[in-house]
Amino acid sequence: MAYQKRPTSSYQPCDSFFVESYDDFPAPRMDAKEHAKLIARERQYAIADELSKIASDEFRDDILAHMLDMDAATLPDVESIDIQTEIQWFMRPYLLDFLIEAHTAFQLLPSTLFLTINLLDRYCSKRVVYKRHYQLVGCAALLIAAKYGDKKDRVPTIKELKSMCCSLYDDDMFIQMEWHVLQTLGWTIGHPTVDSFLQLAVLDCPYDAEVEHLALYISEISLFHREFVSKPSSDLARASLALARCILNRTQPRHTEWASQYDSMTLVGLSQQLHQPSQVLSRKYSSAHYSRVSKVLEQFLARQASIASYTPPSPPTDVAQTESKPFEGEIGLATPQKTTQSSAMAHGYITPPITPENEAFANGGNTTFAKGVPAATACSPSPTPPSSMQFSHTYTQETTYPQQFLQPQMSFSTGY
Repeated sequence: MAYQKRPTSSYQPCDSFFVESYDDFPAPRMDAKEHAKLIARERQYAIADELSKIASDEFRDDILAHMLDMDAATLPDVESIDIQTEIQWFMRPYLLDFLIEAHTAFQLLPSTLFLTINLLDRYCSKRVVYKRHYQLVGCAALLIAAKYGDKKDRVPTIKELKSMCCSLYDDDMFIQMEWHVLQTLGWTIGHPTVDSFLQLAVLDCPYDAEVEHLALYISEISLFHREFVSKPSSDLARASLALARCILNRTQPRHTEWASQYDSMTLVGLSQQLHQPSQVLSRKYSSAHYSRVSKVLEQFLARQASIASYTPPSPPTDVAQTESKPFEGEIGLATPQKTTQSSAMAHGYITPPITPENEAFANGGNTTFAKGVPAATACSPSPTPPSSMQFSHTYTQETTYPQQFLQPQMSFSTGY
């Protein structure tokens, strides 16, 4: 193996596999003043983190209460969006795919996407939006959200947004729509997003990037569906976090913690929308930067589908055949007893035995019944069949009955 040597080398070339170079100059030693500055900066960062933790522990309840109030005050009205004349719900996934691609291209914060969708829905709740201006409103909402939370060098320019819209709108239209959105919302932009509630929920837990990324993925899936538009961000954050922990088989928090107080119906609704996510969103979360949670979710759903499709064959249920003994009275057998048969026969029901006439049944010699058996109530007499029909008057326990028979042109009473 040949290595390029420096021309000023004072050693002979070496052809061995392991080569050590003695000509590399060591790194210059850090100046004492720069070293002191570095130590001081690290100390400042440590002090800032400690003060931030102390302030967070002291004012956490107040911060959470304020976030919940702001969350309730800045929710869009889904019923007002329903009465829009031109924009329909089937248009929403196309606009959201465009906004997600723009958000990813500009490398904006996760909270910026949630704030963009919130501003878009709130504006559509208060103003009539034409179909040709729907994308323009989304771009204006993205521009406002980026200015609110991201760094200045990450905020997209009007020229970049116009290029992404294929020059469909002029530069002045972006500025006018941005101003109109702010005027409509009363300059109230501070909406606590799902991302902010997620950070608050995992504050006391060990850092788990996969759980947080999967919770974000589930939360962004909910943006595409109407039933979650008016859901509070706090409910979506807790339900998404609980569902992500369940999918990844992580331990759930204690019941006393705020993160464990999620709405079960919201969690069930989220779990029903995981099967067909947006392709743009799935591609976004398939990268290593997001722990490839979209692939993890696909594998989990595939395992669940295979388990659900496997149904072991149920064994045949045999009807227990129980033999009933006839009642014996003081003078002999009482009313004949039938053997136990299944309720549904293959070819109909068997013909019942012929009962005696009414007078013979009531006034005949068979007046003594079995002990403990109540006397029969009065019933309509069974007609006597004609002499041309032959019936067997002997009845035993082993009597077999034909499966098919011709019904005679007369009615028989089945009570005996």
